[in-house]
Amino acid sequence: MLAFKPILGHLGASDQTMTIRITGPKRQVPRRGAVRTLLVVAIILSIFLILLELTAGFLVDWLWFSAIGYFGVFWTTIVAEAEVFFAVFVATAIILWVNGSLAFRFGRSHWTQHPADFEWKPTGVTTVPEMLVFMRHRLPWPVVITGGAGLLAVLVAWGEVGNWGVVLRFLYQVPYGASDPLYDKDIGFYLFSLPAYVIIKNWMLLTLFLSALFAGAIYWVCGDIEYDAQHRSMSPTAIVHGSVLLGFFFVVKAWSYGLDRYLLLYGDNGVVVGASYTDIHVGLPVLWLLIGLSIVAAFAAWANLRVRTYRLPAAAAVLVFGGSFVLSGVVPGLFQRVFVKPNELQLEKPYIQRNIAQTQQAYNLHQITAKPFPAEQDLTFKTLEANKATIDNIRLWDWQPLMDAYVQLQEIRTYYKFHDVDVDRYWLDGAYQSVMLSARELKSSLLPPNAQTWVNSHVLFTHGNGVVMSPVTSKSAEGLPLFYLRDIPPVATGGPDIREPRIYYGEETDSYVIVKGSTPEFDYPKGKDNIYAAYDGTGGVPIGGFLRKNLFAWYFSDINLLLSSYITADSRIMIRRNIQERVRTIAPFLRLDHDPYLVISGGRLVWMQDAYTTSNYFPYAQPVQGLHLNYIRNSVKVVVDAYNGTVDFYLMDSADPIAATYQRIFPGLFKPFAAMPPDLQKHIRYPEDLFLIQAQIYQAYHMATADVFYNREDLWQFPRQPGGGGTALMVPYYIIMRLPGEPRAEFFVMLPMVPS
Repeated sequence: MLAFKPILGHLGASDQTMTIRITGPKRQVPRRGAVRTLLVVAIILSIFLILLELTAGFLVDWLWFSAIGYFGVFWTTIVAEAEVFFAVFVATAIILWVNGSLAFRFGRSHWTQHPADFEWKPTGVTTVPEMLVFMRHRLPWPVVITGGAGLLAVLVAWGEVGNWGVVLRFLYQVPYGASDPLYDKDIGFYLFSLPAYVIIKNWMLLTLFLSALFAGAIYWVCGDIEYDAQHRSMSPTAIVHGSVLLGFFFVVKAWSYGLDRYLLLYGDNGVVVGASYTDIHVGLPVLWLLIGLSIVAAFAAWANLRVRTYRLPAAAAVLVFGGSFVLSGVVPGLFQRVFVKPNELQLEKPYIQRNIAQTQQAYNLHQITAKPFPAEQDLTFKTLEANKATIDNIRLWDWQPLMDAYVQLQEIRTYYKFHDVDVDRYWLDGAYQSVMLSARELKSSLLPPNAQTWVNSHVLFTHGNGVVMSPVTSKSAEGLPLFYLRDIPPVATGGPDIREPRIYYGEETDSYVIVKGSTPEFDYPKGKDNIYAAYDGTGGVPIGGFLRKNLFAWYFSDINLLLSSYITADSRIMIRRNIQERVRTIAPFLRLDHDPYLVISGGRLVWMQDAYTTSNYFPYAQPVQGLHLNYIRNSVKVVVDAYNGTVDFYLMDSADPIAATYQRIFPGLFKPFAAMPPDLQKHIRYPEDLFLIQAQIYQAYHMATADVFYNREDLWQFPRQPGGGGTALMVPYYIIMRLPGEPRAEFFVMLPMVPS
């Protein structure tokens, strides 16, 4: 049965509401108190689970960094993140709380009803004004303001935590030792200080915006701001508050325009990268004018504290934003088109020269020595004998067909995987030889589907085994590669001896494994049987204790770690076994070369990883398309042991200011190059990614004269070669060769170029 009953209350006949009462079988309806309790419990539980997840991640990182000897790096990073979070949180929360408290204290309500005259009934129809009256008088506003300010501050602070590296580089910066050509400031200012100023400016603008929204919401609830189809108004109190915030906004905007003066050095008008003629003669004066207009606008907004009208702040906003649109948008464009374009080469010439010089410095191209090599047609036996090292190392194999041969001949089992083929050089039989080699890694996901059990994936099949190595110059009578190293366990036929062939850390290792368990690990197949072995190294994190098993079980969401009887008191868990993930976790501020390579040293297998320090704040430098950088140095070489997972960082370029800054931030991270074992020093090579980036920039920036550069008279490009069903750009390749005029053959990377 439906019963309709009009309800007349204290709101007047015009504000009638209607309730619909449904009679029928009685059912249990949850009380509002019970629903509220369930909601609170759900929120508390969600917060608890989030904190538990963060705590588990923190503790796992703590144990992992301690196990590999880089706890100091971990602690410095955590403290920096915590300090950034705390500083931003406190500053943002105070600003938001002050604005919210002032808005609530000085706000007023337009509604004349006493709070006792209105009671919010969920079964009734409640209008927006009624809801506002209820919120005004019934909500615990001090708690709401404090909680709202805290929540917004947490979100802002969490978003700024990722800038901990910018803050540390700013605090520990090292001078570059050279100045920019426009403002004569040390380039270290652009690499370290300017990025920090930009993020501080962005935070200030965001906080002011949130303060305006926060205070505006409170004024709206209080009735000081009305905005609907029938009525729009703002009380003098709200206008005063908004004017104060607007004044501070214009002050920050003035500082922003001041920073924009330095950002002119990263412009690109298609002819000049950096500050051009228009930027300096029009853009720079315009920025000074906009700084002045912003300061005037700030004082105009603050003057509105007495006038209390919306017209003065509106005029100030039009002055700044309209002036910015006209002065920084329209005027420079007209000047560029009318005055500069007809005389472009003459006017832009000195700025093109700056662009060339700074780009060459940013990519170390100024260290290149150009030498002409005249082509000779009279090849003689004497010439061949004089260049025997070069002739003996002419590459016969390319890596794609060689990889196919390795897979067919040496993978042996389906669960073994060759990731790629590396090129290196070794002294073998008294000769300096170029070889190609690949690590035989184990990938548990390649096991047969019915064999991909938890025990197989994490306890038994834990490591790869051995290396395949072949000379670059030879093949068998059947057209197959000749092997210096082959099979499992490794058999050396002219290649270096391997005493520890097991590979627990590599390029294909992407899951955790348990070593030193109650059962031996699978080592390698031998005919119909399998050979098993026990790990006796120092890699991994101890996991034998009850608390640690619970921790890692929660971290990996894997209860098997808690229940498995294979885990003993001596067991260790190996995580982050992918070498690039391993290095990035320790030093996320380094950019890694795409191709780490394997080295056999002292009978052990180690990985060599090239690492770069980069920036996109080098003034006047041409950026690399798609890589977000305009400065790069190969300042660090990283060595990762394939058996124990130990990681060593060696500082190669102490003159690099970014690397020197990181050395000040993390005193125990980098070792001097002299500390690298001599046998490993023999396998250092020029990294491929750096070489390719420099070659791309050098295509245009080998032209050192502004006139030639402007006309692109001598632009180079990479040649094309057959491949991929058509033609593809040639890529850099490593070769042993004696260059003309040099006393001996050397191992270097080469890439031809042709005129464009």
